[in-house]
Amino acid sequence: VALRVPYDVRAEVVADAVVRIVATQGGRGEVGHGEPVSLRPVPAPEDPAPLGPDAAQWALLHPAAHDRPRITADHLVQRESNPLFRVRYAHARARAVGRGAGRLGFGAEPGDVPGTQGDLVSALADYPRILTAAATHRAPDRLARHLVTVADAALPFLPTVLPRGDEKPSVAHRARLALAEATGTVLAGGLSLLGIDAPDHL
Repeated sequence: VALRVPYDVRAEVVADAVVRIVATQGGRGEVGHGEPVSLRPVPAPEDPAPLGPDAAQWALLHPAAHDRPRITADHLVQRESNPLFRVRYAHARARAVGRGAGRLGFGAEPGDVPGTQGDLVSALADYPRILTAAATHRAPDRLARHLVTVADAALPFLPTVLPRGDEKPSVAHRARLALAEATGTVLAGGLSLLGIDAPDHL
C-alpha cells in the first residue's frame, strides 16, 4: 500500500506505524509513492518532541485519527493515570516475573490457569484480530488502545504468578507463567510496532 501524507509530524508518525502494522499481515507499505492512500490525521497542536521519543509517539498514535492529540506532560508521569506507563509497567512486570521464576528454578508450561484471568486470556486471544483491523483501517490507535486493555487485565494477574512463602512451584504456577510470558510478548511486540521502547525495567 502506498501512503500519501501531508508534511505534518503526526501524519508521518502514523504512516510509519501503519507500514509496520501492515507488514504483520504480509503486506508492504511505502510512504509517498505509487497509487496513494491518503492519511490525514488531525495535526498535533504543538511540537511533541519535548516529550521525548516514546511519549511523543504515544501522544500522536493513541488518539484516533479524527481526535486532536494532547501534547502534555501527563504522558511522562509514572502513575496509573497514564496509559503508556501502565502498558510499559505491565510489560516490565511480566519480564520480572519470568526472571523470578528462573531464580526459583521453574519454567512456563501452557495449561489451564485457575482463577479470574479470563479478561487477560480474551485480550491476548484478540490481539491478532486487532492487528488485522489496525492494518485494514490504517489505524494504529486501535493497537495502542488494545495494549492498554491487555495491560489493565494483566496488572492484577501478574502478582499471582510466583509461589508465595513456602509454596512450591506447581502446575498452576507454570501455567500462570506461560500466560505472563505471552503477555510480555504481546506488549513488547505491540509497542515495537508503534515505534515505542519496551524496557524490561522501569
